[in-house]
Amino acid sequence: METLRERKKHRTREALIATALEMFTDRGFAATTLDELCERVEVSKRTFFRYFASKEDVATAPAHDMWRAFLDRLARDEGRGKVVDLLQEALLATLEDMPDDGWADRLLLSRQLAARTPSMDAHGLYFCDRTSLAALEVLHGRTGLTPDDLRLRLAVDVLVAAFQRAQERWAALPGSPGRAELVGCAREAFAAVPGIFAIAVGETAD
Repeated sequence: METLRERKKHRTREALIATALEMFTDRGFAATTLDELCERVEVSKRTFFRYFASKEDVATAPAHDMWRAFLDRLARDEGRGKVVDLLQEALLATLEDMPDDGWADRLLLSRQLAARTPSMDAHGLYFCDRTSLAALEVLHGRTGLTPDDLRLRLAVDVLVAAFQRAQERWAALPGSPGRAELVGCAREAFAAVPGIFAIAVGETAD
């Protein structure tokens, strides 16, 4: 059970994320300063840096939170089966467990901002690479395969690529798609993965 101090820290962090995304969307990422953000949330810059390393960090926090939760689940998972299936199931379960407090709305705003903010996009790519390496460490321990085994890296790469495509479809849905729609798009993307090996040049789509 969370202590009062932990709940206060969580509320402060969430307020920084939500307010940052709102201000970046309304004013522009570059035009919004950390001083203005901290003033709006009524915290000091020192407090901001206890939670985040930069404006890019707070703006991409919704996706980072999801991937950190995924890594934690993957490390705790004791299931058996094909690595690709385990990865997909861990990510789907992570999505289902993400807090129902506007997280999906914040993820959508973050994606929209990243699409027009190169520094955010670069920050996200770097974090994605670090996450992939962390997932590989977990998989090496669970499978006993050597770190230079390409199959594990490709399995993680396929998961990340499929989920990126899922997010693109999700973000393009009309209205304000939520977490349930994101899960649906992820399931659709994962289901399409085996079919890529059957595509041949010159075939007519059914």
